Amino acid sequence: MTKATVDAKETLNKVLETSHGATLLQVLATALAAIMESDVTALCGAAFDQRSDERVNSRNGYRGRPLETRMGTVGLRIPKLREGSYLPGFIEPRRRWEQAFVSVVQEAYVQGVSTRKVDELVKAMGATGMSKSEVSRLCVELDEQVEAFRRRPLDGEYPYLWLDALYVKVREGKHVVSKAVLIAYATSALGVREVIGVEVADGEMEDSWRRFLGGLVERGLRGVQLCVSDAHEGLKKAISKVLNGTTWQRCTVHFLRNMLSHVPRSAQGFVAAALRTVFAQTTAEAAREAMGIALKALGERYPEVAKLVAEAEEDVLAYLVFPVEHHRQIHSTNPLERQNREIRRRTDVVGIFPNGPSLTRLVTMLLIEQNEEWSVGRRYFSLESMALLKPRPQRELPALPEGAAAPAGAAPRATTDVPHQAAAARAVAPSRPAGRPPARSAA
Repeated sequence: MTKATVDAKETLNKVLETSHGATLLQVLATALAAIMESDVTALCGAAFDQRSDERVNSRNGYRGRPLETRMGTVGLRIPKLREGSYLPGFIEPRRRWEQAFVSVVQEAYVQGVSTRKVDELVKAMGATGMSKSEVSRLCVELDEQVEAFRRRPLDGEYPYLWLDALYVKVREGKHVVSKAVLIAYATSALGVREVIGVEVADGEMEDSWRRFLGGLVERGLRGVQLCVSDAHEGLKKAISKVLNGTTWQRCTVHFLRNMLSHVPRSAQGFVAAALRTVFAQTTAEAAREAMGIALKALGERYPEVAKLVAEAEEDVLAYLVFPVEHHRQIHSTNPLERQNREIRRRTDVVGIFPNGPSLTRLVTMLLIEQNEEWSVGRRYFSLESMALLKPRPQRELPALPEGAAAPAGAAPRATTDVPHQAAAARAVAPSRPAGRPPARSAA
């Protein structure tokens, strides 16, 4: 069926490119008009000007709309209904981010801050001649969706939280400034990724992050066990004050880049290999042993780097006390990079946003679509691995009658699911300090 459809489209494209374009354009207009008449007749339950007991709706005139085709522009007369609305199936409504993009370009055009590039974008998106009232109407509709998404309540627990910021140029009065787009991603207790927060701020100062995180908490954010981010001082202070008691994981990728910037290019391979060996370990004990070897090797040649690595050891290895099935995704902010690249690609098309609301509108619409894809897609973490974050509740076995002995050969009685409890204990047990030998059993 799919191949037949593709072949039909290819044949139609070849026909449209022939010298009979004018005739075919008229044929196409007639065919599309017939399709719309048929659709509306079915929706109304009766044909135009026909009396029928089965009629459920009636027409209310027409509205014009141009349709761009490879033969040229077809002027459609789309029937209107007295109740509800009708849009032909062959016209695909724009996706949310496209609507937001159009509103950004149109707003820049109407406010008189457009450049030749923006003017070309306006024409390409079919927005030539749009009035201020039309721009305002579109922006109001989008802003309602944006605010509903940004202010929605957060239900349930979110064990893992990733925080990041992107910088985009925005026009303020006669000046162009860089604005920080603060974004929060999280994984729910069911292992599903979500975009839980987005906000445009002046920068990554502590106050900006504290307001952002405080807003998440007010909306219901709870149960955060690990927060992953880079080592920006303002962000670190905000996490410690707003999410007090939450373990902070310093992004290992940002950390590695920072360490490489302190050594000559000729030594970067050596330093990177030493640190990557540490991050390749799957247990805290093995990682600390590898860290000791790395610190010794680095200390001989680059003592300043060795000092920085030693100071950051606890923060960059914090993820190792969580289930090993999650290590690849929680040791850095790399899982966000694909989405961040997509946001940068879309915002680079605009270049300079006409104002802050237009930036918030476009980025949020992109994130809404991403959030919907995650909600219906594959889980980020399995339910089984998420269950390791906390032990199961105790299960009390029925008591034996007084004086009765356990059956011969029966295993000792227990009140908990021991294998699961052991796995959970390994997942959440605090790691021992470097250099301290493991505790020996009294036996």
